[in-house]
Amino acid sequence: MDITHRIVHTNGIHMHVAEAGRGPLVVLCHGFPESWYSWRHQLVALAEAGFHAVAPDQRGYGQTDKPEAIESYTLLHLVGDIVGLLDALGAPTAVIAGHDWGAPVAWHAALLRPDRFRGVIGLSVPYFPRGSVRPTTVMRETPSAIFYQLYFQEPGVAERELEREPRDTIRHVLFWGSGDAPRPPIAVGSGDVGMVPRTGGFLGTRPAPATLPAWLTEADVEFYAGEFTRAGFRGGLNWYRNIDRNWELAAAWAGAKVTPPALYIAGERDLVLGFRGMDKLLPGLRQFVPNLTQTIILPGCGHWTQQERPSEVNAAMLGFLRHCTREGHRE
Repeated sequence: MDITHRIVHTNGIHMHVAEAGRGPLVVLCHGFPESWYSWRHQLVALAEAGFHAVAPDQRGYGQTDKPEAIESYTLLHLVGDIVGLLDALGAPTAVIAGHDWGAPVAWHAALLRPDRFRGVIGLSVPYFPRGSVRPTTVMRETPSAIFYQLYFQEPGVAERELEREPRDTIRHVLFWGSGDAPRPPIAVGSGDVGMVPRTGGFLGTRPAPATLPAWLTEADVEFYAGEFTRAGFRGGLNWYRNIDRNWELAAAWAGAKVTPPALYIAGERDLVLGFRGMDKLLPGLRQFVPNLTQTIILPGCGHWTQQERPSEVNAAMLGFLRHCTREGHRE
């Protein structure tokens, strides 16, 4: 099954998409620092199973437009891009899946437009309901380190670090975020992960791996490195710079629930599970996502869920998609 590429116009931008297959639409939203390519295993598997799988380079990434203004990267823009993508594809509805930063896009697409998104799959990042205070005010800081999302806030700082050697950045980030990286087990909800040394930067002092894990090839690294060498990291970093703005814009939906059928998948060794509050959020996720069909935790898997465990993720996604297709035919 071939993966094809084209440019579509959506929400005022030109968006590059990779797609395969014909049938009910499934939109696959990538995270940071990735691209459509992070879904390379799913595009083919979903197409062979009878679905139209579409993975865009999201706003600020790859061959998609990169608006200059930081405030052009809010969740409302990002969800709007995907709604416009459905319109461009002539699809009244879709199931949406998202990994890492793509997961909040997917969750909020289902929250804001349940008429267009009849199912949602979140990988790594669960649905976080809107809190009572501005998010950056409660992010952890110590005399020697700050939470990485705070480090990303000042324009230019992270760009200078990450763009110095994009290939080394990609090797470093993909390895140290994976289940193959040597580190203690994740203490769920401990808040002890994601800290950046104030003098060391996001990449810290840990070396890039001499040998890649089995799920990642040199060709994969070269593809990502080529994308970020050309496009830079600023677009993706701007998503982080709207965290507080997203909180402000979401005030009208405070307390609202994600009502479409949902699936959540994460790796047992995913650093996101160590974020503060996850120990309380995950057991109670159905309070906010009442039609959550299943939570799957993959043993030994790290953050790059669908790349590290493509077979397990594909099987889980296809089971959920068939459920959504059956339910959709009953409507």
